[in-house]
Amino acid sequence: MPSNPTVLFTGPAKVEVEDRPIPEPAHGQVRVRTLASLISTGTELTVLAGEADAKSVWGQITRFPFVPGYNNVGVITAAGPGADASLVGKRVGSYAPHTLHHVHKPEDLRPIPDGVADEQAVFFTTAEIVMNGVRRSRLLWGESAVVFGLGLLGQLTARVCRIAGASPVIGVDVAPSRLRLLERIPGAGVIGVDARAGDVAEAVARATRGRKADVAFELTGNGAAIPGEVASLRLQGRLVILSSPRSASEFDFHDLCNAPSITIIGAHNFSHPMHATPDNPWTFARDAELFFDWVAAGEMDMSPLISHRGSPADAPGLYGMLLQDRTQAMGVVLRWDGA
Repeated sequence: MPSNPTVLFTGPAKVEVEDRPIPEPAHGQVRVRTLASLISTGTELTVLAGEADAKSVWGQITRFPFVPGYNNVGVITAAGPGADASLVGKRVGSYAPHTLHHVHKPEDLRPIPDGVADEQAVFFTTAEIVMNGVRRSRLLWGESAVVFGLGLLGQLTARVCRIAGASPVIGVDVAPSRLRLLERIPGAGVIGVDARAGDVAEAVARATRGRKADVAFELTGNGAAIPGEVASLRLQGRLVILSSPRSASEFDFHDLCNAPSITIIGAHNFSHPMHATPDNPWTFARDAELFFDWVAAGEMDMSPLISHRGSPADAPGLYGMLLQDRTQAMGVVLRWDGA
């Protein structure tokens, strides 16, 4: 009988938990039982809202019914023919959706060290996205960075920039609760700017002794906000589109790009190299490994970024809350231990 609860978007703003059959691992695959999964308050809510232009990439992705999720931590419970049976019992991270049982090739999984708790490890996909984006920015030790949008990705970006040696790191948002989370970042040189309190570009200039920012990271997801973010950059600065904007942007490429000679950098997660090379060894798995090392060493703590927890049965209510107002939410974790 089916006993594989799975979160399902059945239409715009409609969430159900459907019981599906437990999958059997094929040749070379293993089966994983989920322990925790993390809701993406960006990608998943964009799909759930169902408001994307049908001609856009978002519109092509948004097809109902839709199985959401890609932040998953679980334990290997079975090995198919040709798979290493010694993997059974190992904890792993995967890009699996919000479902209790799922199958994978072992090479697509991220081994989780014993010293890293499930609720810390489940942020690994978010960390991979951010670490790749910071690398693509070519951020150098001592450069200044401004992060626009302090949701989960923005919070992680500020933390990775600080570890990478950026100074100062300036976070910009309109939500006081998000700005306060910057205070939890160890060390000096992290500054919060309330976007409602005045001219953001002037505040960035003051924080950088008049130089303005070397790198700006767009993480609001609001296409209309992007032109205004350029004002915080120095001449020949870099603008990194680390969000996946949900709307079009009117951008004057002469006044905002050509004249100040800024560089615009796309940083989607899939710009990770598929295979390590001497020029770029930083694959998905390598970034996850480094993230787990940071967590185990106490250099990165995800606990302050968890705002809500629930069971799979709570998923419809949690998504409903996020659609109403996600500014008070950060990391929303589903616990599958009792599923």
